[in-house]
Amino acid sequence: MSEPKAPTPAPGDTYKGWLFKWTNYIKGYQRRWFVLSNGLLSYYRTQAEMGHTCRGTINLATANIAVEDSCNFVISNGGTQTYHLKASSEVERQRWITALELAKAKAFRMQAESDDSGDDSTPPAAGQGAGSRNSEVQSTLRTLGSKVEDLSTCNDLIAKHGSALQRSLSELEGVRLGGETSEKIRQVTERATLFRITSNAMINACRDFLALAQTHSKRWQKALQAEREQRVRLEETLEQLAKQHNHLERAFRGATVLPASQSNPAIDSKGPVSGKGDASDEDEENEFFDACEDVQEFITVPADPKYHRRSGSNVSGISSELGMDDGTTSLDEQSLASNPESPQSQELVPVRKRRTRIPDKPNYSLNLWSIMKNCIGKELSKIPMPVNFNEPLSMLQRLSEDLEYYELLDRAAKCQSSLEQMCYVAAFTVSSYSTTVHRTGKPFNPLLGETFELDRVQESGYRSLCEQVSHHPPAAAHHAISERGWTLRQEIALASKFRGKYLSIMPLGSIHCIFEKSTNHYTWKKVTTTVHNIIVGKLWIDQSGEIDVVNHKTGDRCHLKFAPYSYFSRDVARKVTGVVTDKDGKAHYVLSGTWDEKMEYSRVMQSSRGGENGADGRQKTVYQTLKAKELWRKTPLPEGAENMYYFSTLALTLNELEEGVAPTDSRRRPDQRLMEQGRWEEANAEKQRLEEKQRTVRREREREANRAASPSEEALIEDSISDSPLKSEEVEIASEPSETTYKTDTDETSSDLSLSTETLHGSHPPAYSMEGPYGAPVKSGHQDNYKSMWFEQLVDPVTGEPTHIYKGGYWEAKEQGNWDSCPDIF
Repeated sequence: MSEPKAPTPAPGDTYKGWLFKWTNYIKGYQRRWFVLSNGLLSYYRTQAEMGHTCRGTINLATANIAVEDSCNFVISNGGTQTYHLKASSEVERQRWITALELAKAKAFRMQAESDDSGDDSTPPAAGQGAGSRNSEVQSTLRTLGSKVEDLSTCNDLIAKHGSALQRSLSELEGVRLGGETSEKIRQVTERATLFRITSNAMINACRDFLALAQTHSKRWQKALQAEREQRVRLEETLEQLAKQHNHLERAFRGATVLPASQSNPAIDSKGPVSGKGDASDEDEENEFFDACEDVQEFITVPADPKYHRRSGSNVSGISSELGMDDGTTSLDEQSLASNPESPQSQELVPVRKRRTRIPDKPNYSLNLWSIMKNCIGKELSKIPMPVNFNEPLSMLQRLSEDLEYYELLDRAAKCQSSLEQMCYVAAFTVSSYSTTVHRTGKPFNPLLGETFELDRVQESGYRSLCEQVSHHPPAAAHHAISERGWTLRQEIALASKFRGKYLSIMPLGSIHCIFEKSTNHYTWKKVTTTVHNIIVGKLWIDQSGEIDVVNHKTGDRCHLKFAPYSYFSRDVARKVTGVVTDKDGKAHYVLSGTWDEKMEYSRVMQSSRGGENGADGRQKTVYQTLKAKELWRKTPLPEGAENMYYFSTLALTLNELEEGVAPTDSRRRPDQRLMEQGRWEEANAEKQRLEEKQRTVRREREREANRAASPSEEALIEDSISDSPLKSEEVEIASEPSETTYKTDTDETSSDLSLSTETLHGSHPPAYSMEGPYGAPVKSGHQDNYKSMWFEQLVDPVTGEPTHIYKGGYWEAKEQGNWDSCPDIF
C-alpha cells in the first residue's frame, strides 16, 4: 500500500491513499484508491481512473465517522451512503481518521459560512450588482472573523497573565518584610503592567468589533427586510398562479375543445425531461459492456458562417434542399423546426376524459433466484412465470405504445422533401424506446387470437389494431392508420438469450411506414434490448445495435447507431447518432441525442475525410453542420409514476375499460385486470386457468389438423398416447416428433421474449411456402391450422418477407356490434 501524503494533513490539503472497501458478501473487501479533498471523500478503482471515472463520493459536512476496531471504520451520511472501510494498520487508520475529522470540521464551517452568507445577502437587481454585494459581504465577514480571532487571542492572554498576577499577589502576602520585599514588589508591578496592556488590547478589540457591527447592522436589517418582503410577494404570486391553474383545469374539464389537430402541442414545446435515475456507485452489481473509444463514427463541427442566412429569416434547422441553387427556402423546410399545425376545420368535438392513475403497485416480496435457478438453459416459453414479474399490460398493448409520439409521423406526412421526412421517421423510431428506460416489468404474453384496439381518431386522428397471429413462433401483427396521411404496420416476433445475469431480447420482423401523399415507403427493424441484473442487483434496461431506415421509393437511408451503455465510456449514456443520406450516399443531415430523452438534427453543409482514426483504422468523416435543433423530446412521466410501474400518460389509459371492443381484446383479460387491481394471488390462479384452456384448444386443433392430413397416422398417435404409462393427462405430443412438453412445467402462451431453439437454428419444419405469385397468400406448413381473424399472411411486395397484413373487417364489425365470429379465449 502506498503511503499517504502526510500523517496529519492540514485542513483543505488533498489526502490520498489505498483503503479496502466492503463491496458485497461474494467479493468482500476490495482495494480502492481514496482521495480526500475539499470536504469530499471520493474513491476509484485505480489511480488512473482519477481523471475520468469516479466510483462514488460522500460529503463529509453531513457525514458520521465511527471507528469499529483497530483497522476498520465506517463513514455514513444518514443512510443513503455508507462506506465500510479497512486500513492496513492501526497507524494508517488513525491517519485517515485525523484527516477525515479535520476535513469534516472545515467542510461544516464552510457550509455554515455559506448559509449565513446566503441569508444575509440582499436580492440582486442585476448581475453586476449581485457580484459587488457578494464581494462586500464576504469582505465584511472576513473582517469580523479576524476581529473575533483577535478577541479570542486576547482572552487567552488575559487568563494567562491574570493567573500569574494572582500567584504573585499570593506569594507577596506570605513574604516577610525584609530584603526580599522590594524584589517581590517589582515582580508584582511587572505582572500588573502586562495585565494592563493585555486588558487595553482587549478593550480596543471589543471597541473595534462593536463599531464595525454597528456600522453594518442597519444595512443588514434593510437587506433582511427586503428579503422578507420579496418572499411574501413570491408566495402571493404562487398562490394566485395555483388558483388560476385550478380554474383553467375546471374550465377545460367542463368545456369542449378543438380537434386534436389543433390541440396537439408542438413536439419541441413539450415540458422538461424527467431526471434520470442515479446509477449505483457499486460497479460489482452491474453488467457492463467493454468501453468503446470510437462509438461515434463521425465528427461534427460548426459550419462556416458563409452558410448561414443573413436575410433575417427565423428559419431554424433544415433550410433548403440540396440542389436549390437560388437560395430559396420552401415552406415545408421551415416546418421541420416549427411546423405549426394548420387545421382545416374549426369544428368543435367532445373529447373523452381518460384516466390518469391506476392502483399503486403492491409491495410483494418474491425470491427470483428460487424460480430462475432451475430455468437456466431452458426455452423461455416453457418457463412458468408468476405475475410478480409482469406489468398489467399485454405485449399487444406495449406494441401499441410505439404510437406514443405519433405527432412525428403527422409532421412527416406534411413534408415535401423526402430527406426532411426521413428525419422525422428516424426520430419516431428512436422515440418508441423512450418508455422502456424504467419499465423492467414483463408484459403479459398474449393468448393466440387475442387482440387490442387503440381508437384515438377524435383525439389524435389515428386508430390501431394488434392481434396475436401465431403461436409457434409467437408473433403479433400491428396495423395503424391515420386520417393525416400515414399508415404503420409491423409483425414482430422475439428471440431471446438468457445468460443468467442478463437477458437479451432480439425483435425479428420489419416495420413499415407508408405516406399517402408522397407514396414514400419506409422500413426498419428494431434493436436489441438487454435486461441486466436478472439474478442479483437492481434491474436496468439498455438498447443497443444499429437501425437502417430505408425509403424504398427514393433510395434515401438513415443509419442510426444505439451505443451500448458502458461504465467506462466518456460519452453520454443511451446515446444515439445517425446520418441521413440520399441514394448516392451523400450526407444531408446528422442526428444525435439519447433514446430516453431527445433527438436533435443538424444540416450538413460540407463533409470531408480527415478526422481521428476509428476502431477499424479508417479515418472518420468530418461533417460541417449548422446549429443543432430539436426534433423530439420525451414527455415527462406523470406524477407518482414510480408507484404505477413507470407508465407513461398513454400507457395509463391502455387497459382502461371501453365499451364496444371485441371480446378478445386485452382489456377483457381477467388475470391482467386482477393484477392491475393488486389481487396478485387471484391473478396467478386465473393465469394458470387461461394457459390450460389454451393448451386444450391447441391440442384439439392439432388433432383436427392431423386427422385431416392423415387419418391412419392420427389413429396411431392416439393409440400410442393411450398406451403410454404417462397418459395424455401428463404429456402432450407436439406437432414436431422431437418435442415433448410436460404440463407441469409448460406455459404455452405466446412468449414475448423467446423463439424456440429449432426456429432460430433453422431445423424447425418450414412454416412458410415462398412459392406462388408475388404478394400471394402464403401457405403454412405447421400442423396447427390456426388462421388469424383480422390479418392475412402474404409475401410483402417490398421486402419479400412473409408477413401478416390487415385484411379489414374489424372496425366494420365494431360499428355493427357483431362479434359472433370471435373465439372465446378468456
